[in-house]
Amino acid sequence: MSAPLRDPRNDLQPGRQLIVDEAWRDDLHLRIDDLCAITSEYLEPAQVEQLHEACHFAAEAHAGIYRKSGEPYIFHPLAVARILANVRFDHETLQAALLHDVIEDTHYNKEHLSSRFGPEVADLVDGVSKLTQIQFNSKLEAQAENFRKMFLAMANDLRVIMIKLADRLHNMRTLGAMRPESRRRIARETLEIYAPIAGRLGMNHLRQELEDLGLSHLHPLRYRVLQDAVRKLSGNRHEIISQLETRIDARLRDENISARVMGRGKHLWGIYQKMRDKRLPFREVHDVYAVRIIVDTADTCYRALGAMHSLYKPIMGRFKDYVAIPKANGYQSLHTVLFGPNGVPIEVQIRTEDMHIMAEVGVAAHWRYKSGGDSQGNYAQQRAREWLRRLLDMQRRAGNPVEFLESVKVDLFPDEIYVFTPRGEIIELPRGATAVDFAYAIHSDVGNTCVGAKIDRRLAPLRTPLTTGQTVEVIITPTARPNPAWLNFVVTAKARASIRHYLKHLQREEAILLGKRLLEKALAGHVSGLSELPAQRIERLVQDLGLSGFGDLLAEIGLGNRVAALFVKRLLPEGEEMVTPDTNAQPLLIKGAEGTVVSFGKCCRPLPGDAIIGYLNAGRGIVIHRDSCKNVASYKKNPDKWIEVEWERNISADFAAELRLDVANKRGVLATLAAAISTTDTNIETINTSERDGNTTTVHLLLDVRDRAHLARVIRRLRTLPEVLKLARRG
Repeated sequence: MSAPLRDPRNDLQPGRQLIVDEAWRDDLHLRIDDLCAITSEYLEPAQVEQLHEACHFAAEAHAGIYRKSGEPYIFHPLAVARILANVRFDHETLQAALLHDVIEDTHYNKEHLSSRFGPEVADLVDGVSKLTQIQFNSKLEAQAENFRKMFLAMANDLRVIMIKLADRLHNMRTLGAMRPESRRRIARETLEIYAPIAGRLGMNHLRQELEDLGLSHLHPLRYRVLQDAVRKLSGNRHEIISQLETRIDARLRDENISARVMGRGKHLWGIYQKMRDKRLPFREVHDVYAVRIIVDTADTCYRALGAMHSLYKPIMGRFKDYVAIPKANGYQSLHTVLFGPNGVPIEVQIRTEDMHIMAEVGVAAHWRYKSGGDSQGNYAQQRAREWLRRLLDMQRRAGNPVEFLESVKVDLFPDEIYVFTPRGEIIELPRGATAVDFAYAIHSDVGNTCVGAKIDRRLAPLRTPLTTGQTVEVIITPTARPNPAWLNFVVTAKARASIRHYLKHLQREEAILLGKRLLEKALAGHVSGLSELPAQRIERLVQDLGLSGFGDLLAEIGLGNRVAALFVKRLLPEGEEMVTPDTNAQPLLIKGAEGTVVSFGKCCRPLPGDAIIGYLNAGRGIVIHRDSCKNVASYKKNPDKWIEVEWERNISADFAAELRLDVANKRGVLATLAAAISTTDTNIETINTSERDGNTTTVHLLLDVRDRAHLARVIRRLRTLPEVLKLARRG
């Protein structure tokens, strides 16, 4: 039995309105008593007393503050604590829920909370508090930084996100007091981030309410239409579900299986998503009946499954065993779809009581049965922490908070697939994942060096989408590196973050090498190498520019953000005179394999053998153009950005060249062109056609060639074809 609760009115000093106005006083006392009554069912009397004290402290701290709805602010933290109490969270979490806005909105700080309620509660409150003191360039950046901090706090204590989710749930319940644009913004954020996080942590009861509330505020008219449609059909459905429950319960008793059978309804967001994604009318989506069967053990789950398949015929391909292979959030259940009476589909879920609790509260099961050492809750916590570790790894690799937020959104996929390594280990991936995603799921180094994959022992392209049950083997080469094109098809946040991180690191290394070459070229005639420059001059220049080191300056020059010639005088020894630049100085040599900091203009597509010139483009490095390019004239308005360049003698790389052909509109003309080009040892990258009139077609060819002489051979070969009426190199 819990200790008798003291009347909170006794804590007030005479003449002081510390909690709320008289009109709200009784309502507040009822809410506090209700919270304490719920918690007294599972907390120790001393813990309920501590919770009681936190209620009064929060009420006094928020005295005189009201929400937009007009009610006292203290009602909000009380509602947040009640949501968590219904899931049976520990008393530290409930105290933190009551105090979660104290640091942000009142004069109390973390140290005060720590001395009053202990460091554990203070850390939880601090983890939930927002970064209001930091100024951001945009609302998106501020939102992204808040989420980044939230995930960092989650890594230290998962209860932070539980409080944050309960806080968001109550805010969504009372969102009607906000302006319409604010309601839509908050609802969209809830549907994109908070509801998927709740689902990822297995808290389905909370996820479903967040989704339905999000739909009601984002699309209020659609929500009302769906709500009315469901209400009209609910009477007939209840009768059918009742008949199904009776018949299923009778069959299970015949098999000596003790079970609870209950119908379940689809929530409105689920109906809306299915209608939108599959383009189905409401009647087809809602004409599915769902039944849940709760049994005692995992073995009984399979016995009950057999009984259901003997009662109604199963629909092939609609069975899923999440008992043997749980979902990423720890969810376990058997799913099957049956042909019911009159051919009506019946969705059946079969699970144990522990699995059912796990499906509803997810990681919260750990605190619900903390004293009992539950394995289900601990398993969910382990899976959640693995997910958080992946998020923290992405956070370290992400270039900025916005990029991190994008990665988190990508990672919050509702559906998973399960594939196997050659050794039989199970790898969980989101639906639509490719062999590259699989490689990065194994290890970042495997992903960075993969060049191919075998799916079920057959070679397959790296962009091939995987399906559940496949065995995947990755082929690696130590000298390989990520391809930027992978970003177009990878779906996991880890793969995307790892590829971006590698390419950024690679670009910096290449930029430093190019910057060194450009600076040495600018210093020609003064020093033979950068090693001869005075160290103090370099250090002073780096400090004046606000950079962290000489490498940063070289990278800035290599990326085209700074011009090397502007720093020559500041780097030379004091007293040394500048000499007139030698116009005949050795130009920068281009070999075509410089990587990400040297690119070739798509406007003219230069080839070895063409006369070329380089342009320093901020953020991209050097862009190579043909000197006859039509863009050169406009670029020459910035002469300091131009740089003399030449091709190296021996170049083994391939370059893109574009041809435009007018051909006779005959059957098989494309095959004739392709056959002619193949005789010149040339690869066709892309081919596009557009019909000019009934007799002529324009063909655009993008070819891989070695140099200008190679392209000339292709052109000569094509001109021998009678079908080719006109031919020109583009650019």
